[in-house]
Amino acid sequence: MSHGPKQPGAAAAPTGGKAPGQHGGFVVAVKQERGEGPRAGEKGSHEEEPVKKRGWPKGKKRKKILPNGPKAPVTGYVRFLNERREQIRTRHPDLPFPEITKMLGAEWSKLQPTEKQRYLDEAEREKQQYMKELRAYQQSEAYKMCTEKMQEKKIKKEDSGPGLMNTLLNGHKGGDCDGFSTFDVPIFTEEFLDQNKAREAELRRLRKMNVAFEEQNAVLQRHTQSMSSARERLEQELALEERRTLALQQQLQAVRQALTASFASLPVPGTGETPTLGTLDFYMARLHGAIERDPAQHEKLIIRIKEILAQVASEHL
Repeated sequence: MSHGPKQPGAAAAPTGGKAPGQHGGFVVAVKQERGEGPRAGEKGSHEEEPVKKRGWPKGKKRKKILPNGPKAPVTGYVRFLNERREQIRTRHPDLPFPEITKMLGAEWSKLQPTEKQRYLDEAEREKQQYMKELRAYQQSEAYKMCTEKMQEKKIKKEDSGPGLMNTLLNGHKGGDCDGFSTFDVPIFTEEFLDQNKAREAELRRLRKMNVAFEEQNAVLQRHTQSMSSARERLEQELALEERRTLALQQQLQAVRQALTASFASLPVPGTGETPTLGTLDFYMARLHGAIERDPAQHEKLIIRIKEILAQVASEHL
């Protein structure tokens, strides 16, 4: 019995009835339809960059803000930033905030020591004033009431810790019957974004007002310093004038005593009156009147008076 030659297309196929290539293509198609990604051990073509953690530095405590308390002072560097930030914004309105801060940081590092010291001195004065006001505030009733309220809030927070953590993690209360979220405005919605923009605009407005107030405060501080310097100069001049007046009074008293002693031997013609410290002015007026009435008769008296006056002048003037 003869057999004909086998046809090329009639080769024996696997028992599954499908070629291996067809089976692999089917598996890939199914995976693509299901949207399966790479396995856990496989890496994608583009690795995602690690997200930087942001927030308050670990281990650093925030300063508690005391209501109705004194305003906390700022450092010399912050005073420099507040003074120069608006000038940079005016010159470069399109420059973002981080670039402005970077420029100001470089400018601060290149600032002359004398200029830098001026900001540091102002910050130190403000700090001393703040410490003084803080000590006075800590003795007030408002501070005691604030401390008690903060202690009560701390105790309530510790008591409601587990329930609060559950609310923060799940975004709703323990009961899930009504599906109502405890957040008034869901995040990343149009309402939330609009509210966030409004808050940022208000914050910018308040920051500008704060900068303007700080500039006015700096001007007032300079005026206060100039007034203090002028007051010190006036006090020094007043003290000098008082010393000069005292010296003149002492000199006047010495001259009066010398005149009284010198004219004690010259009585007034016609009355025989001699001077004392209390009646020296009256005695001089009487003596002058007697000489004016008859100068020729009292020529020797006039010569004696000139000698006495010359001697007193040489000794006390």
